[in-house]
Amino acid sequence: MNNRNTTMAGIGAICVAIGGVLTAAFDGDPSTNADFASAIAAVIAGVGLILAKDAKTVDKTDSTTTNV
Repeated sequence: MNNRNTTMAGIGAICVAIGGVLTAAFDGDPSTNADFASAIAAVIAGVGLILAKDAKTVDKTDSTTTNV
């Protein structure tokens, strides 16, 4: 959880996937089927976004490089 924006996108993807399955399960229409394949793919993508290692900062005080 390095970047707040990426983590929130991952949590959002997981919530939307679970919400879609729950809506299809409890909408009262027996002909509605939940799309579990899409839900699993969205949850995996959400976990990937949460675990992403992005937005690394560069230390600008490093004195090993010199401009000539």
